[in-house]
Amino acid sequence: MSDIKNLEQRIIRALDRISRNVDAARAAPAATAPQVEAPQVAQAPQEMEELRAQLDAERAKTAQLTERVNAVRQRQESSFTTLERRLARMTEQLDLQSLEMLRLKKANTKLIEANRQLRDGHEAMVIEPSAINRSLLAELEALRAERAADMVEMEDVLGELKPLIATGDDHA
Repeated sequence: MSDIKNLEQRIIRALDRISRNVDAARAAPAATAPQVEAPQVAQAPQEMEELRAQLDAERAKTAQLTERVNAVRQRQESSFTTLERRLARMTEQLDLQSLEMLRLKKANTKLIEANRQLRDGHEAMVIEPSAINRSLLAELEALRAERAADMVEMEDVLGELKPLIATGDDHA
């Protein structure tokens, strides 16, 4: 990108020098111009026309390069913006997944503890109804946490599919 800018600046400077020399040649009074033979005088306007044509060609090339550079910049900015949005969305999804995984981990820890209490009660041949209730509540909470984690994962998958579906609708 910087090479294109450097080349563009060099071309612009060269075109400016050519333009100044052409203007200086036009502005120079005939008295100060050296006396030249007739054939050379006839060539001077022809050379001027050639130089003008070259100058116009260089200006056209510069304009094309400028348009290309602008198009590349716009594509880069568009891509960068798209990537920024995607990164923000993925970060948000990762945060949600982390929270759900933490909730699932806590629920599983409660479930393990409740099951341990039930095992201990079974070995002692004394199972308290509150231990059974705690065990069932812990299992229910674990199932809910697992379902919530699955829902977050499904939302992530749908979030990735929506742009593809929208693109498919545009082509249909």
